[in-house]
This record gives sequence, C-alpha cells and structure tokens, in this order.
Amino acid sequence: VQLQASGGGLVQAGGSLRLSCGGTGRTLVIDRMAWFRQAPGQEREFVSAIGWNSGNVVDAESVKGRFTISRDKPRRTVFLQMNNLKPEDTAVYFCAAARAGGSFRLSGDYEYWGQGTQVTVSS
Repeated sequence: VQLQASGGGLVQAGGSLRLSCGGTGRTLVIDRMAWFRQAPGQEREFVSAIGWNSGNVVDAESVKGRFTISRDKPRRTVFLQMNNLKPEDTAVYFCAAARAGGSFRLSGDYEYWGQGTQVTVSS
C-alpha cells in the first residue's frame, strides 16, 4: 500500500490550501487516517485524524477552527482543508493510515505513510 500526498505550495498568511492523500495498492482495512507535519529542526507533530468508518475527527488545538479533515471512502482519499494559514503552519505535511487499534494522535500507531508535501506560508 502506498500513500500519495499532494496539494502543498506557497501561500500568503491568511490564505488557504487543500491537501489530498490517496491510497494505492492492495485493498486493506483502514481504521483511521491522519495528517502530521514536521517543520525544520522540529519533531513530527499531529495535525488531524479521522476515523475511516465512524467519521470521528480529532484535531490538534493549534489548528482547530482553521483546518478541516475529511475523507472520500470509495476513492480511499483523505483531505485536509487549511484556511487562515499562518507562518507557523509552514512544514512538510505527511498523511498516514492505520489498520486497527491505537491512538489517533500518536505517529507510532500508524503503519503507512505518504512521502510528504511542503506547505510554506509567508508573512
């Protein structure tokens, strides 16, 4: 299974971007998908996650009210709509998928990862 993330780019503060992440390869049962991000010199941090069947959403406090995660189950794709972007949102954004069990927020509980897409927000 491979995850392919896209949609990153350069945007001014206050702008918006929409990230997409699709899964290819053999079909598997997914419990949840998530977005993480990593800024230069910093650890990877949780952004948002969605239960694949339940649709339950968990967001990091730093993005609540600005970012919205959603999924398209037939297309096996997860999206991250990012509004009112801030310079501190600048990072490489990674999508991840988990088969079963575990935490929505812990990166170690996700088995599959995309290659990352760069988001740069200028002030």
